Amino acid sequence: MRYLVTAVKGNNDLLTLELDAQNEHDVRTHSDLRGCTILEIKLLQFGLPRFRRTTKFPVLLFSRELLTLMSAGLSLTEVIDLLVVKEQNASHRKLLDSLRTSLFQGKSLSNALSAFPGVFSEFYVATISASERTGSLTEALERYVKFQEQADVIKKRVISASVYPALLIVVGGLVTLFLMFYVVPRFSRVYEDIRGDVPFFSRLLLEWGKFVSEHATVVLGGIAVLIGLATYWLSQPSSRIWFMQTIQRIPAMGERIRLYQLSRLYRTLGMLLRGGIPMVTAIDMSKGLLAQELQTRLTKAGQEIREGVTISQAMDRNQLSTMVSSRLLKVGERSGQMGEMMERTSSILDEELAIWIDWFTKLFEPILMGFIGIVIGLIVVLMYMPIFELASSLQ
Repeated sequence: MRYLVTAVKGNNDLLTLELDAQNEHDVRTHSDLRGCTILEIKLLQFGLPRFRRTTKFPVLLFSRELLTLMSAGLSLTEVIDLLVVKEQNASHRKLLDSLRTSLFQGKSLSNALSAFPGVFSEFYVATISASERTGSLTEALERYVKFQEQADVIKKRVISASVYPALLIVVGGLVTLFLMFYVVPRFSRVYEDIRGDVPFFSRLLLEWGKFVSEHATVVLGGIAVLIGLATYWLSQPSSRIWFMQTIQRIPAMGERIRLYQLSRLYRTLGMLLRGGIPMVTAIDMSKGLLAQELQTRLTKAGQEIREGVTISQAMDRNQLSTMVSSRLLKVGERSGQMGEMMERTSSILDEELAIWIDWFTKLFEPILMGFIGIVIGLIVVLMYMPIFELASSLQ
C-alpha cells in the first residue's frame, strides 16, 4: 500500500513523502523518516500517486496577520501565540508552534524564520532581518504585503485574460471531437454506395470516419496515451524550460516576458534597498527571479558594480534596463533614492505590460473565434459536399 506522510525534520524542515509500506507501523519505522516528527499519515487509494498539490504555508496571509495584529498593539510573541491557537492545518500549526518556541528561547524572528528555508525565502528573511536592525518590523511587513500584491497584479491580469480564450478552445475542441468521432463516422456509412462521386477532400474525411468506426478502441486508446505522454512531458522541469525558451523566441512574446522579469527584478531590488540591504547583496538575492540568460547578465552587472561602475551603467551594459528605467536609475543615483526609483520603474513596466495584455486579448479572441469557426465549418461543408454534388447531378 502507498501512504502520504507529512513530517518535520530535526531542523524544522517540512517534508511530504509518498512511501510504500504494509501498514502505518512500517511507515513510522521507515528509514527515510528517522529523526523526523510525523504529523500526518494518509493512505492513498489503490496505491496511485497523488496528483493534487500540497497546501503551501500562506506567507502573504501570515504577513498580513502579523502586520494587522502588531499594528493593533500586540507584541510579536502574542501574535504568534494567537496564530497558533486559531490555525486549523496541522502542518501549519506545527510550523507556527516552532516559531513560537524559537521566540520564547530568545531568538529573533528572522532567525526563527531562517529555520524553514523551504517556506520563507531568503528575500523574506533578509527583509525581516534588516527591519529588526532598524526597529521597523511593521513597516517592513507593510512593504512586503504591498510588494506581493503588486507583483501578483500582472499574473492576475494574465489569468483573467486567459479564461475566455481557454473556454473557447475547450468548447471548440469538444465540438470538433464530437464531429470527428461521432457525426463523421455515421455520414461515412451513408455515402458508402456513392463513394466514387465523392470529392477528394470529402473522401479523405469520410475515410477517417470509416477508420474511426472500425477501430474506435485503438483510436481512443492512442489519444489517451498521447495525452498521458504530453502531461508527463509538461511535468518535467526541463520540458517547461524548453517550452518557455521556445516562447521567448517569438519576437513580441519574448520581449514581453523579458519586461515581466525585469519588472519583478526592479520591484524586488527596490524593496530590498528601501529595507537597508546593500545593492550587491540585493542583486545576489534576486537572481532566482530571472531566466538563466538574464541571471548570467545580472551576475555580470553585480560584478561591475563591485568594481565601481554605477548601477545605471551596469544595467545598461548588460541589457537589464529600458530607456525609461535607465533614466530613472540615473535620477536615483543623483538623489540617493535608488530604491524608490526602482519601484517606480517596476510600476511603469507593469503598466506597459497591462496595456499590451489588454490589446493582445482584444486581438486574439476574435482571431481564435474565427479559426474555430472555420475548422468546424470546413468539417460540416466537407460532410455535406456529396449531397450538394448529388443534387447538382440530378438537376
